[in-house]
Amino acid sequence: MVIQEDMVQLNSQRIKYELRRLKWQPYVSAILVIINVIVFLICSMPGGEVLYQKGIESTMGVLYYKEYGRILWSMFLHSDIHHLFNNMIILFFLGSMIEREIGHIQYASLYILSGIGGNVLSLVSKVINSDYAGSLGASGAVFGLDGVLLAMVLFSRGELRNVTPARVVIMIVLSLYSGFTGSNIDNAAHVGGLITGFLLGSILCIFQGRKRERIS
Repeated sequence: MVIQEDMVQLNSQRIKYELRRLKWQPYVSAILVIINVIVFLICSMPGGEVLYQKGIESTMGVLYYKEYGRILWSMFLHSDIHHLFNNMIILFFLGSMIEREIGHIQYASLYILSGIGGNVLSLVSKVINSDYAGSLGASGAVFGLDGVLLAMVLFSRGELRNVTPARVVIMIVLSLYSGFTGSNIDNAAHVGGLITGFLLGSILCIFQGRKRERIS
């Protein structure tokens, strides 16, 4: 009887361990990558160009025709395979690290809101400069992850021991420099995503820090 009870307890502990381990797998990052890849494949098929026509973020589409969904849909569109690959590599590896630290729901929310923030600043910049070109891509949201990471190393009290503020700042500066020295790049979306991610990430880190203090 005692042996059976020990076995039940041991199995229960194993199940709890497996559930905890599965809980912190980067599901959202993987799903986001899969969605972006599927959308790109659909766009590459005959008739798929309609997704570009309906989803690209543009001043005329959003402000004149009031197609506000473009601010969101454009985050899942990419111009070519290189554009897709570059964004997805950063999204998966950087996103996975952040997702494990802050959780699935918070991570998904910060990613989407960063992308929206980037596209909103992109629209503002286009209006100011009378620019009617369309924009697409996950870069604004990806830069938002850079901002979230910076907030985490600044406000999470050293929980990311192998990541320092200096390293993150250097990474951000190099990424911004690459964008500003390149051509046909929506740098306003990058900056907007970065700022949004940093601000929202800071709020989240400060809130979680105070919550831990109350518990302790």
